[in-house]
Amino acid sequence: MSLQSFASHLYGTPISTAIRETSWIIPAVQSVHIIAIAGVVGAAIVMDLRLAGVLATDETPRAVVKRHLPWMWSSLALLLTSGFVLGLGEPYRVLMNAVFWVKMALVLTGFTLTLLFRYPILHPDYRIEHARAAALIKPLAWASLAIWVVVVFCGRWIAYYQ
Repeated sequence: MSLQSFASHLYGTPISTAIRETSWIIPAVQSVHIIAIAGVVGAAIVMDLRLAGVLATDETPRAVVKRHLPWMWSSLALLLTSGFVLGLGEPYRVLMNAVFWVKMALVLTGFTLTLLFRYPILHPDYRIEHARAAALIKPLAWASLAIWVVVVFCGRWIAYYQ
């Protein structure tokens, strides 16, 4: 089954039709989606800037990550759920859009970076200066920050790219 035929099938389902034909659902879900991206990006900004040595340098990286990572995960769950609903309601708009796929690849990359270099920091014996890849912490923090900012731009460009 091609992506276009899948989008066509999805478009014809009762749930997709209900989402499109109920006037308040898409604007409400888009609002939740925007708030969720603010939660993800806000948490990422604080954690990444701390790991880059720019913000909250009076606190340990562990304390900052421990405080903000739950916000990031709950916001990411809300972001993916609301995005799924938007995709159900307008499958052609997202599934047939190259910018959407770039955004999804970046979200997956940001998620992977978060798992790989934030979770070890939460271990009580972890010392950032003794980490095997300590030299990579700052560049990875900047890369993560850039990824989440580009995710925001891609999300906005989905509406304008055909």
